Amino acid sequence: MEVKKSELMFDGKILKVYKDQVLLDNGMQVTREVVRHTGAAAVVPITDSGEVILVRQYRYAVGRDMLEIPAGLLEPGEDMESCAARETEEETGFKPLKIEHLFDFYSSPGYCTECVGIYAAKQLVPTKQHLDPDEDVEVTILPLEEAVDKIRSGEIIDGKTIAALLAVCAKTLSTSEKE
Repeated sequence: MEVKKSELMFDGKILKVYKDQVLLDNGMQVTREVVRHTGAAAVVPITDSGEVILVRQYRYAVGRDMLEIPAGLLEPGEDMESCAARETEEETGFKPLKIEHLFDFYSSPGYCTECVGIYAAKQLVPTKQHLDPDEDVEVTILPLEEAVDKIRSGEIIDGKTIAALLAVCAKTLSTSEKE
């Protein structure tokens, strides 16, 4: 595959949109629209008692409140693990002493380069939230099982949150089976 032409269509704060002319390996020339994104990290903060800390916030793009795990965009030069630790403290008011990488995923690989690193945060020390001026976040602490029930009931519908909570749940089950 060869990119013949790439035209910047939109240059925003968190993403850039390109319209590319691409020559496929089979000789066919096609147009591809690509959203280039800096990446993000998301984290499941887990208390010493095994509860998870979620945040509820209004998401303008979908026009509703969402119950999610804390997440944020990578800052220039920042790695995903540092971002996950920073977002945990900023959004929940708890500083993690231990961060564990769970997995990475592409949110929409058909048109977007966004890769999200998913982490678990443990050994949480209470501090205070450090919200951005445009953030209005409500912290919710629940047993993991209750959070998974909220996936089943349709209350939690955010993809990164679903994937992360189910990964933590699977890891918890796997660990308890070994005991």
